[in-house]
Amino acid sequence: MKPAELRQKDVAALQAEIKSLQKAHFNLRMQKATQQLGNTAALRQTRRAIARAKTILAEKQAAGQ
Repeated sequence: MKPAELRQKDVAALQAEIKSLQKAHFNLRMQKATQQLGNTAALRQTRRAIARAKTILAEKQAAGQ
């Protein structure tokens, strides 16, 4: 998801997005551990998407205080 799309979401929606990304990342890690993962770049993409969402969430929370 692009940063512009994430910035349009509210705090609760961002937290839900982070939770779903973390779940997806966990599933990818389990696939890698059992050697069922074909696209190893997906791990990097989800990790960066989580970081991107957390950064925007932190910005919104700092602006709200």
